[in-house]
Amino acid sequence: MRGKAHRFGAHIDTDQIVPAKYLVTTDPQELGKHCMENNDPEFAQRVQPGDVIVADVNFGCGSSREHAPISIRGCGVSCVIAKSFARIFFRNAINQGLPVLECPEAVDAIEAGDELEVDLSNGTIRDLTTEQVFKAKPYEPFLLELLEAGGIIEYTKRRLAGAER
Repeated sequence: MRGKAHRFGAHIDTDQIVPAKYLVTTDPQELGKHCMENNDPEFAQRVQPGDVIVADVNFGCGSSREHAPISIRGCGVSCVIAKSFARIFFRNAINQGLPVLECPEAVDAIEAGDELEVDLSNGTIRDLTTEQVFKAKPYEPFLLELLEAGGIIEYTKRRLAGAER
């Protein structure tokens, strides 16, 4: 994955990721149009496919809505790097096929606009702007399979299709 860093602060809750008034749909593109609009009204228009959200502690706190990671994926963000994630958001993100990496050192060093390259299989985060390399905990093979499939539903569909042969 490769894209520019977009910085956000601490305790970004799911209402800040996607406001509750848009929860009438689960369409990723529609939700993506409103991603982070309470924090940065221009974010969804500025973000490019592959870009990365970089945030401080407790990203995704608040309600357990799956709409939050759906909106992040829907606007084109390839992954989120934070110092820590709310537990339910972390699981919802994986279930929706959105990679999330905990790496406090990377968060402290990465600036908005830095070009990043992320390798999930080994947990490497490269800041191509500063030439720094950070190491997040790599994913277990099963979680990588879920992410590569696009989330738990697509993973299950593939497994069931394979079992029917």
